[in-house]
Amino acid sequence: MTYQLMIMYMSMFISVLITQINHPLAMGLTIIIQTILICLITGMMLPSFWFSYILFLVFLGGMLVVFIYVSTLASNETFKTSPKMLITTAILLIITTMVTMISDNSLLSWTTSLQESMTMNTDTKILPLSTMKLYMTSVSPITLMMISYMFLTLIAVTKITNIFKGPLRSMK
Repeated sequence: MTYQLMIMYMSMFISVLITQINHPLAMGLTIIIQTILICLITGMMLPSFWFSYILFLVFLGGMLVVFIYVSTLASNETFKTSPKMLITTAILLIITTMVTMISDNSLLSWTTSLQESMTMNTDTKILPLSTMKLYMTSVSPITLMMISYMFLTLIAVTKITNIFKGPLRSMK
């Protein structure tokens, strides 16, 4: 139980820290760390880690593409850390650790109720948090709207980009 709280505090700490970073590669590293923490949280909430593995692999693949793009654009920038940021980071990390150690288990009541809700239904033998809920008839309009929006966005981005003037491709 305390591990879940500690991971959540670390996730909040990384979220605050990302606002202070101005170098693109350091920001990419913090996003990867944030992704690992979110995958750990979802893995602890769900009965199996498969969703977390797939989520992590998708984010990691996207971050590799972003890393290649940013490293070509910002290859000559120097990476500097200010002493003020290091002190702020150290203080936030110490406070996060102290709050995690001192905290009461009553803060974790939401995880116990979530674990109780994830128990197997004896009538249907289906886990309540399965992917079947994603495609139920009550949420199908939202799912179809999201699929249509993502497809429209894909078409718009494809039409807007010009492959002959991109920074990663030179067509001569």
